[in-house]
This record gives sequence, structure tokens and C-alpha cells, in this order.
Amino acid sequence: MKKLLQIAGGALLVYIVIVMGIAVIPAIDLSKTPPGPGVKPLTALQAEGSAVYAANGCAYCHTQQVRPLAEDKVFGRPSAPGDFAYQTPELLGSERTGPDLSTIGSSKPSDVWQYIHLFDPRAVVPESVMPNFKFLFHVVTTVPPGETAVPVPAAFAPKQGEVIPTRQAKALVAYLLSLKQTPMPGYAMNGGMGGMTSAAPAAAPAPTAAASGGYSYDAAKGQSLFMANCSACHQATGEGIPGAFPPLKGNAAVDADNPTLHIHTVLQGAHGVTIGGVAYSSVMPPFADQLSDADIANIVNYERSSWGNHAKPATAADVAAVRAKGP
Repeated sequence: MKKLLQIAGGALLVYIVIVMGIAVIPAIDLSKTPPGPGVKPLTALQAEGSAVYAANGCAYCHTQQVRPLAEDKVFGRPSAPGDFAYQTPELLGSERTGPDLSTIGSSKPSDVWQYIHLFDPRAVVPESVMPNFKFLFHVVTTVPPGETAVPVPAAFAPKQGEVIPTRQAKALVAYLLSLKQTPMPGYAMNGGMGGMTSAAPAAAPAPTAAASGGYSYDAAKGQSLFMANCSACHQATGEGIPGAFPPLKGNAAVDADNPTLHIHTVLQGAHGVTIGGVAYSSVMPPFADQLSDADIANIVNYERSSWGNHAKPATAADVAAVRAKGP
């Protein structure tokens, strides 16, 4: 018996040493990490949403850690310890069945989009495999005072009644909208963050040129950029979502001869606009910091030449001129 106790005691001691070495001591050290520039504590509602996020297993399919790899660049800069100074426990995740959410608050800043996506992901992302979270919503015959109905597209809305978010849905959306990377001074992809420095760049596909009015642009690139940055709200058909996100098909600004307003909207974003007599409260994020003049010209020209639109194309120089004027 004494020998068994000695063996058990030795094994327990080894276990304690291992746990202290790989978990407790590193955790204590990481808890002293100062917040990154501009990183703020979660509000009470956002913290509540973090708990909803964890309880519903969102981290099983979504990460919140951008690796210093070329394929992760679409999600933002590589994550740094200071990004998580105010989040305990960290919900980093390890699977990416869905996209990384480190910058979802910047890339999809509309609470309307987030609510529709939670109610039924296919309503805004047709190819999504994410389960719906309808249990986070109520369907009511009359919208209570102080509440706003979620404008779920007709094909996905209940046959009767209006959809309103529960307290849990509001908290979860508040948390998702808080997920924004702050700028890191001096950061460069091939610098000290361990970015790809030796891998040869992937061969770019041959551009598909479209021409109008003597100006050629990359139609394939424009479509690719549109699908990556714009289609979730405006839809691949350009028809938008009634009451939530405006259509680009037949849109007066998109189909105008003068592309200035169209370019300005893509560069600086929009909020609280009225289009075709319909008021849209949802937020469109600015793309001035994420996309080059050439990329924005390609997106704009794809929109101006699709779904029956036949507007005069814009050039990268046009984008640069609008950008120079600022917001």
C-alpha cells in the first residue's frame, strides 16, 4: 500500500509540474500583457454576448486568430497578444468551417445584417452551412414599443408575424460588432510578424478585360472583389434585400454617367440613406483602407456593367481623385 501511495504521489507531482509549466505559469504571464493600441474593454452587453457566443458553440466553427500567413491576409493583420487583453477566456477557436471573425465588426458593421444572418444564414449567404439561430428571436404579431422588427427576406421570414431579437441575440450581436482589429503601428506583412517572406507568389489568373468608352478594366477581378466584399449584403444578383440593403441593379447612383457618388460610397461607406424612396438604416462599411484605387475601380465597373446596368466606367484615376477629397 505504501508503495502504491508513493507511485500515486509521484504521478500527481509530475502532473502538477506539467500543468504549472504549460498552463498556469503561461496564463499568469499572459495576464500581464498590456492591451494593444486602441483595444478597449468589453461593455457589459458585449461581455454578456461573449458568454452567449461561447454557450452556443460559435468557437467550434469560427476562429478569432489571424495567422501570419498569406491565406489569412483576407481576415486582417496577424493577431497579437494585446488584442485579447480584455477577453477572458479567449475564444480563439481552432476550426475554420466558417470565416475568421477577428474583424467581423468592421467588415459587417450592420446590426441588421447580423440579425438576419443569425435568424437564417442562407438569407444573406446562400452557400452557408451555418445552422440557424431562430431560437434567439421571437415572432410576434405586434412589435412592442421600443423594439424594431428584423427585415428578414420574405423567402426566409415566418408566414405570419414579425421577427424581433431577444436579449441574448442583442448581446451576441453587440459582441460580434465589437470584434475589430485596431491598427498596429509599423506592421508590415513581411516584417517582424513572421509573414511569408520566402514563398513564391501564386500565379495570378489571366485578366479578363472588358472595355467601354476606350477604357479597359479587369472584369474577372471586379466580380471576384464584389463577391468577396459586397455580395453578402447586396446579393450576387445585385437586388439587395428589401428594407435592409439597397439594390445595385437599376440604382440611380450606380447607373449614373458621373461615377463620383458611386465611388465615394464604396470608399467612405454609407448609413441612413434613402434610395428609391426606401430608407435604409443599415451600415455599409468604408473600403478606403482595405482596397486600392484599381480594386475599387474594378468593383465599381463590375457593378456599373452588371444586372442590366450600362453606365460609363470609372478609372483608377477617378477613384484617386474622389479619395483625395476625403469623407
